[in-house]
Amino acid sequence: MKKRLIVGITGASGTIYGVRLLEILREIGGIETHLITSKAVERTTSEEGGRPIKEIKALADVVHDEQDIGASIASGSFRTMGMIVAPCSVKTMSSIANCITGSLMTRAADVVLKERRRLVLIFRETPFHLGHLRNLTALTEMGAIIAPPIPSFYHQPQTVGDIVDQSVRRVLDLFDLDVPGIKRWKETLSKSDP
Repeated sequence: MKKRLIVGITGASGTIYGVRLLEILREIGGIETHLITSKAVERTTSEEGGRPIKEIKALADVVHDEQDIGASIASGSFRTMGMIVAPCSVKTMSSIANCITGSLMTRAADVVLKERRRLVLIFRETPFHLGHLRNLTALTEMGAIIAPPIPSFYHQPQTVGDIVDQSVRRVLDLFDLDVPGIKRWKETLSKSDP
C-alpha cells in the first residue's frame, strides 16, 4: 500500500504546526500528503506572520478543496495511514466529535475513525470548559488521539521553532514514522540509570 497521510489545517492559532508537519513529512519522504485547509487558515496565518496559503499548499502532494465531499479522502476505500489536524479548532473538534460531516475536513476525519485508522488532533485551545472536555472525551472514546501542543523542556529548546518541531515530531511518532531530530527522554541509559 502506498503510504498516504491526510493533513488538515484549521483556522485555530498555530498554523505553524501544520506547516512544519508538511515540511517534516517532505523531508522524511515516501509519504503522499493530502492537505485540506479551512477558510480561516489564510486569515490566521496572515495574523501570525506565517506563510501565504499558496506556499502552504505547495508543501503537499495533493490539495483538496474543503467543500469537495466527493474527494478521494471522503471514502474509506481510499486507504491512508490516518489523519492529523494541526492545529485543530474548537469548531472542527466539536464537529468531528458529533459526527457532523458538512465539510471535507470533518468527513475525512469521520472516515478515518470509522475505518479504525489513526486520527490525531492537535487541539489548540486553552483553557477548556466542560463542553470541550466532553467532546474531547467522546473523541477519545471513538479512538481519536488528542495531542494539545504542550511543550516539553527536557530537550532544552532554544527557539519557538524547537518547541514546535518537538511537538510535531512526537505526533509523527504516533504513526510509527522514523523522524530524524527528535529528542527522546533518556533513550540511551547512562551509567547512573538503574
